[in-house]
Amino acid sequence: MTWRLRRAEPGDAPALSLVASATFLDTYATVLTGADIVAHCTTKNSIAAFETWLDDPATIVTLAEYEPGHAPIGYTVLTAPDFPIEPGPADIELRRIYLMKQAQGSGLGAALMARALEDAVAASRTRVLLGVWDQNTRARAFYERQGFDVIGARQFMVGTTLHDDPVYARAV
Repeated sequence: MTWRLRRAEPGDAPALSLVASATFLDTYATVLTGADIVAHCTTKNSIAAFETWLDDPATIVTLAEYEPGHAPIGYTVLTAPDFPIEPGPADIELRRIYLMKQAQGSGLGAALMARALEDAVAASRTRVLLGVWDQNTRARAFYERQGFDVIGARQFMVGTTLHDDPVYARAV
């Protein structure tokens, strides 16, 4: 599989929204109710949500595209931390790292993570935080292979369902 990574631009919000909802549905269709998935995707993965991130100079969004054709297949979002733990002044949150299933195992996830860590350093950040669903063992194993350690927990609402998620951190 061949891909390219690039900094997302304002016109990329529809592509990012599409990948966000497709990957969320694929990951959680057997775990969450349809109503919770739809509620989450229509608010958290909306085009407007991505436009807000893309308009924020403190937020860094990277888009992964399949080559040839530039079909969107993954993305990352680095933004100000939003956790119930006290962030450090140089912390940044990897709010999203999503990848279409057909690209998993191709090395693209590691490439997206490497770019996110490079972007954090370029933004003068010293630690990257992220939260993940506690039952997502594949993602948790990936983060641990990337050098992240659990430093706390948070509660996260998806639709009407409350989840307890670990919070990971890694120095950069």
